Amino acid sequence: MNAVYSLPTAESPLSTTERTRVRRHSERARTDRAELYDVLDAGMICHFAVVRDGSPVVLPTAYGRRGDTLYLHGSSANRTLLAADGQQVSVAVTHLDGLVCARAAFSHSVNYRSAVIFGVATLVTDDAERLAALRSVTEQLIPGRWEALRKPTRKELAATAVLALPLAEASVKIRNGPPSDEPADLDAGVWAGVVPIAMTFGEPEPDADLRPGIGVPDHIAGLAGRRAARHGSPAAGDGLPAA
Repeated sequence: MNAVYSLPTAESPLSTTERTRVRRHSERARTDRAELYDVLDAGMICHFAVVRDGSPVVLPTAYGRRGDTLYLHGSSANRTLLAADGQQVSVAVTHLDGLVCARAAFSHSVNYRSAVIFGVATLVTDDAERLAALRSVTEQLIPGRWEALRKPTRKELAATAVLALPLAEASVKIRNGPPSDEPADLDAGVWAGVVPIAMTFGEPEPDADLRPGIGVPDHIAGLAGRRAARHGSPAAGDGLPAA
């Protein structure tokens, strides 16, 4: 029997269930719903898991969030996506922020932000919601892009499947800080510290068929800066206590 959850609000803390309980390094768990939003809004790709024909399948895909609903999209011919309708699924989003280099192999770690969502996925059939969901997916990747584009045609919408997943059951886990070595290892002659990791954007490369006179729009030229301001990751080695 599927569990039933009340619809969360932006102020609702994350509720702990048997599936979301963080058992190892529980001090890294976060219960503030705003931190769930932060992890999701900072991402571009999620990993979506579902059981199809008795076997687990994991798909990397783009996504978007509107309030307390996560939207996934793909081809309407995608059997895995269609198989998820009405089924229990799981979605994970992870950011790798730093390599944590300790003095012992066992003490090595990574700094990260991660979110895992569980729930029953629903195939979206309402045209207005489907369009809003596709907008959220587009804006998740490139903020400001949707308004510059030709909107999807009926044929294109028919070729696209959209899944909705409520954010009622989710866990967030974050590690940030230096290595946590055993006291006996601190005098070892081995370098220790954090190597920060960050996603960067290169210079835009115009399409060969681009008409003359069309310059790089502001939402593309400023992509790196806007995403950094909107989704900036914490410093990978900011000196916070290791957890």
